[in-house]
Amino acid sequence: MIDKIYIARHGFRLNWVTSNWKSETGVPRDPPLAAFGLTQAQELADYFLSLPLDERPTAIFSSPYYRCLQTAKPTAVALGLPIYVEHGLSEWYSPVVPETGLHPRPPSAAALRAWFPDIDDSWSSIWYPSRKGEDVDQVHNRANGCLSALISGVEHRFQDQHRRILLVTHAATAIALTRELVGNRDLVLRVGCCTLTELTRRPDSATMVGEWEAKRLADGSHLKDGSQRDWGFEDIVVANGKVVEDQGSPGTENDVDEPIGLQSMSMNSRM
Repeated sequence: MIDKIYIARHGFRLNWVTSNWKSETGVPRDPPLAAFGLTQAQELADYFLSLPLDERPTAIFSSPYYRCLQTAKPTAVALGLPIYVEHGLSEWYSPVVPETGLHPRPPSAAALRAWFPDIDDSWSSIWYPSRKGEDVDQVHNRANGCLSALISGVEHRFQDQHRRILLVTHAATAIALTRELVGNRDLVLRVGCCTLTELTRRPDSATMVGEWEAKRLADGSHLKDGSQRDWGFEDIVVANGKVVEDQGSPGTENDVDEPIGLQSMSMNSRM
C-alpha cells in the first residue's frame, strides 16, 4: 500500500530567462529548463539520495512535459528508478477561447523515450485532461480522479513494491493534487520551482484521497537558493467570477479532443 507521496514542481524554465528558446519536442508551450532549473533538479535528486532507504521514493510518475521529465531525470538516475509518464499530471490550461483551436498535448511515453531513455513506457496514462482546458474546479476534479486511479492502479499492478512515490508536475497541478489529498480545496499554498510537498496516508484511512496528512508543503529548504518563482491560484486572472479564457494553439482547430478523462486500466494504449 502507498503510504507516502512526494510532489515536486518542475525546475526554473528557460523561457523565464530568454525568449530565444525552442521546444525540443516540437510541442508548443513546452520550454526546457534553464541552467538554473537543471541545478535545482540535481539538488532535488541529491536530497532524495541523502534520505534513508526506507524514506526514498521507489517510483517516479511525471507529467509528459519536457521540463518535468528533465526535473525527474536526475532523481531517476540517482536512485536507479524508471520514470512513468502520466498525462493526468499535466500542465493546467484555462478554457480555450471558442474557435481558436486546442491546447497542446505532449507525445506518448514511447515517443518521449527518444529524449529520456529512463522512461518505462509500459505504464499507460490513466487520465487525460481535455485539450479544451479546465476551470479551477475542473483541474481539482482532474487531480482527484487521477489520484484515486493512480494510487489504486499502482497498488494493483505493483502490489507492495511501491510504498513511496514521487509525482513531478506543475504549480497549479501540484496545488490541486495536494488539496485533494488532504481534503481541503481552500488550502492556501504557493509552490516554487523544485519545491517539495510530502504527504503521508493516515493508518485508519479508508479512502484513496481526502485523508492524507501533509508533513511539509512546498518546502524549498533542500535548494541552495531556496524557493523561487512561487505561484498560487490567487495569481490567476478572473473576470465575472470565472478564469479568463486562453487562446488555443494555431492549426489545431480541427483536432479531435480525445482521449479525455479516466482511461480503462485494461487499455493497452501507450499514449
